[in-house]
Amino acid sequence: MPELRELYPPISPYETGMLDVGDGHQVYYERSGKKGGIPAVFLHGGPGAGCNPDSRRYFDPSKYDVLLFDQRGCGRSTPHASIENNTTWHLVADIERLREIMGAERWLVFGGSWGSTLALAYAETHPTRVSAMILRGIYTVRKAELDWFYQFGVSEMFPDKWQKFQAPIPESERGNMVAAYYKRLTSDDEAVKLEAAKAWTIWEGETITLLPNAAMTAGFSNGHFALAFARLENHYFTHNCWLEEGQLLRDAHKLKGIPGAIIHGRYDMPCPLRNAFLLHKAWPAASLHVVEGAGHTAGEPGIRDQLVLAADRFAKELA
Repeated sequence: MPELRELYPPISPYETGMLDVGDGHQVYYERSGKKGGIPAVFLHGGPGAGCNPDSRRYFDPSKYDVLLFDQRGCGRSTPHASIENNTTWHLVADIERLREIMGAERWLVFGGSWGSTLALAYAETHPTRVSAMILRGIYTVRKAELDWFYQFGVSEMFPDKWQKFQAPIPESERGNMVAAYYKRLTSDDEAVKLEAAKAWTIWEGETITLLPNAAMTAGFSNGHFALAFARLENHYFTHNCWLEEGQLLRDAHKLKGIPGAIIHGRYDMPCPLRNAFLLHKAWPAASLHVVEGAGHTAGEPGIRDQLVLAADRFAKELA
């Protein structure tokens, strides 16, 4: 059995900057790898998770020129946790501005979880700007997907964690958990807002790995991180990410001619495997790799292996 691929060694960016995207938002971006190499953009999850140093390490630094950025309201972008002028389509426009800054005609788009959602929205809007796509943990924001994670479904797999997620919400409001949390995450009471942010974020942090991961859960319980993550994610899901029901799958025909790799853990709780199957059916030019014994995160060994292998494969094909 071949040895699983690990991430490339840690690398520092060769360029960093803040882009004024208007609407009061400043977006942090960075570039790493080989300047003038194969252009790629990394789209982080959440919404609201931000990038981290490991986000640079899926790509061979001798071949790729990778742009990473913290989406509006999170990470090093400012203002922190802002939901004003912050929609899917604002982010799609931001990606295009960043592509122009990079001077790339087309680039590889890499995104996992919410990053896969944003990648699809971007590619379906600007297909001529995409050379290839690597997508993990597919999420298309249909009502059934939202209900599965925030109303009934994952609750049956993790009743102990679900009880903690429900705790800040009175029983009378539990028929719509997303709406109940929105009320608290937009409250003027900072204590109420922070309690809700931590509960929302920890629910996700404790259900995204196949096996418990205390270090990851600890990161999700950090108040500063949780505030941006919960407010942005809830804001986006309250508005169905400004997508029509089924829009990303309906419009997948626009990806025709774009090669892709779809990578999905068999036991992904937040984003059921069926999402990846439906996308693959609508976009047969993409390969589908189901990782056995894996949950949702890119940190699962089998998923990490497939992401690095896909990036290496496209490095050869796009060279």
